[in-house]
Amino acid sequence: MLTFLLSFMMLISSPDNVYSFKVNDINGKPMELSQFKGKKILVVNTASKCGYTPQYEDLEKLYQAYKSKLVIIGFPANNFGGQDPGTNSEILEFCSSKFNVTFPMASKVSVKGSNMDELFKWLTTQDNPDFKGDIHWNFEKFLIDENGKLVHRYRSGTKPLDESITKELK
Repeated sequence: MLTFLLSFMMLISSPDNVYSFKVNDINGKPMELSQFKGKKILVVNTASKCGYTPQYEDLEKLYQAYKSKLVIIGFPANNFGGQDPGTNSEILEFCSSKFNVTFPMASKVSVKGSNMDELFKWLTTQDNPDFKGDIHWNFEKFLIDENGKLVHRYRSGTKPLDESITKELK
């Protein structure tokens, strides 16, 4: 009985790094985050019709400048003001044609509420030197180190090329 309880507790305990998560890419294909071991990962909840949408341009610049050691993953979400109502294919077309996005995009998820994606449940509860708790708006950013640990979190107003982000990539 004790062995069963210990096994059960291990199953329900929170992962200690991001590598146990699997998401679907924007085309619906499985994407294991463990494939990015050894690189930093910048997770961003995105939206196509937001005042922060122009950040896609700087996210792409950041990705191009640091892609040997950084992966950016955009997660479209329609949680804030209905600012990403499109389908995955519409979002992909928008990102590609308007901002020439080449970094990985995930399928649309929910980043708050009762149907919150498991990855974002984990990200919003991890200790880090900045803050934890609910996402407040589109384009919040989560910087994960090469070992899969959340090391920094940035609110929407922090631009992708801000020194607070780029200094972590040097």
